[in-house]
Amino acid sequence: MTFFRLMFSLFSSTLILAQSPVKYTISFENAAHHEGEVSITFPELSDDPLLVSMSRSSPGRYALHEFAKNVYNVRAFNGTGAVLPLERPNPHQWKIKGHDGTVKLQYTIFGDQCDGTYLAIDNTHAHMNMPATFMWADALKDRPIEIHFQKPVRYWKIATQLFPTEQSDVFTAPNLAYFMDSPTEISAFQLREWTHDDGQREQRYRLAVHHQGTAKELDTYTEMTKAVVEESIAIFGEAPVFETGTYTFIADYLPGADGDGMEHRNSTILTDVDPLSTHSKIHLWTVAHEFLHVWNVERIRPKSLEPFDFSRANMSAELWFAEGFTSYYDYLILQRAAIIDIDKYAREAGKLLNRIINSPGHRYFGPAGMSQRAPFSDAAVSVDEKNFSNTFISYYAYGAAIGLALDLEMRRRFPGKSLDDFMRATWESFGKTEQPYTNDDLQKLLGTVTGDAAFADDFFQKYVHGSELPDYAAQLKSAGLLLRLKEKDAPWIGRIDATFKKGKATLNRRTLVGTPLYEAGLDKNDVLLTFGGDSLKSKKAFRKQLEKHKPGDAIAITFEKNGVKKTGELLIGKNPQLELVTYEFTGLAVSEEIKQFRKDWLGQKSTFDTDSLKQYCPKCRRAFPMANNHCRFDGKKLVIALKDK
Repeated sequence: MTFFRLMFSLFSSTLILAQSPVKYTISFENAAHHEGEVSITFPELSDDPLLVSMSRSSPGRYALHEFAKNVYNVRAFNGTGAVLPLERPNPHQWKIKGHDGTVKLQYTIFGDQCDGTYLAIDNTHAHMNMPATFMWADALKDRPIEIHFQKPVRYWKIATQLFPTEQSDVFTAPNLAYFMDSPTEISAFQLREWTHDDGQREQRYRLAVHHQGTAKELDTYTEMTKAVVEESIAIFGEAPVFETGTYTFIADYLPGADGDGMEHRNSTILTDVDPLSTHSKIHLWTVAHEFLHVWNVERIRPKSLEPFDFSRANMSAELWFAEGFTSYYDYLILQRAAIIDIDKYAREAGKLLNRIINSPGHRYFGPAGMSQRAPFSDAAVSVDEKNFSNTFISYYAYGAAIGLALDLEMRRRFPGKSLDDFMRATWESFGKTEQPYTNDDLQKLLGTVTGDAAFADDFFQKYVHGSELPDYAAQLKSAGLLLRLKEKDAPWIGRIDATFKKGKATLNRRTLVGTPLYEAGLDKNDVLLTFGGDSLKSKKAFRKQLEKHKPGDAIAITFEKNGVKKTGELLIGKNPQLELVTYEFTGLAVSEEIKQFRKDWLGQKSTFDTDSLKQYCPKCRRAFPMANNHCRFDGKKLVIALKDK
């Protein structure tokens, strides 16, 4: 996500625009081996040595990625073509002295990672995240930029949020900040376009999809993407102003791609290995998440990440809101857009709550503290062992759970108010003004929106800065949703991830604080030798052994730790795994109050025609909303739908 401010109006600074632009060219002669050739011309320089950098981090990522590792064959020349010496003051910078006011820099860049953070070059496309691809000079960060993409195949197209020119393969950016925030795809992608008028302005949307599927699959996907866009806009009441008048979804659904999404100011990158034919709804979850970021993150930005620093790891205590609240809304948007139904929404919300409530991580940090641990967890690379399974909860999930709690509590405590109102208030206060916020700012704004500063102060103290958990079971009853144990009174010792061999079980993962395995002193790489006097032949056999016992039973065990044989006792616990189900599923009555609560919370907010999302049931051959399974297996028998709901 891009947390840096555009340092000036994109069109108003005539002084800067009058300066000669920094000119980039990239070509792909050796695409078969994932190489690109980059040339940069830095004109009108001062007499000082020119210091150029390769980014160490990328907006939307908080750990160091050291993109310089894939740069080689670096050469520098002056304006007449004479070779200039290069100095290397550190691993990510080059210093060039003795130039004549112009420096032309050339280098080879390697990239074979198709996701939202890195660079991928091959015979099918060039997929570029700019910080992973291009060097830059901080001294010239306010200069306009011009880039020429030399397409490896003539008929390939270019998808980007960069400003187009009269030349189809030449684009511009007003400054370095915008350039580095503008991912670009060059390939034979399929393009779909539409316009949307939210009452404030009409803007264009583009869906550029590089995939191996059919045009019909993309047409269906486009209609669902439109629904996601409409429901997202409905939350905030208007779309942001896209500086080019266009928002671009750039998607690569290809073999070898990693599942990822990365938002940018006027575009997003979406990648996954699975095709539209089988995983379109999963991909739409990422679409919803990344598109919501055009408000929450791209324009509603934490002060702690302003401006974004490409030369270091960037830390923020606000990611629980920036990422987490966005994660809360992504599945909610799919529900409101009739892409999933309430049963699916409940299952996913149940998984989320199970993850948070049963994680030992909240013993150590609340959402704000977890946010500050992002530089250690966000694809950060290390070789030493970590205890994150016990001490860390993703700020995405933790924040989403807090967003759910705040939304439900606002709806219950303050009639007519909801998290939608709070998000619109953040848009008005911080987004449209592009004034960065702090956690204190959010707390004060919540007090203003609810009219109850004491409630806001208490909520933040307990659930944002502190690590208490809300009473989700009580909150969810208002919506006719039951949070319950998935397997009541089932015997449990913790997660069983072990390698069974020769009657022994070697634990492959760290045991979790509070589980019977942990309390018995067992941890990763320990070898369980006997359980109740019996050897351990296989995972299946061990589960059968465990099922013979009940919670509270004390079982004698022998195990080996660091080569030393030990004896101990394992106290069987009760499986704490949770699930969230509808009242209908359990046979409980659904009152009119519950139906109204669901409509206000989960119901469609836009005027999008969901009839366009209808498909046909393969069992009864009747049309039904895409969100419904229609004729479905409910776990016991096949339920044939007699009418559409």
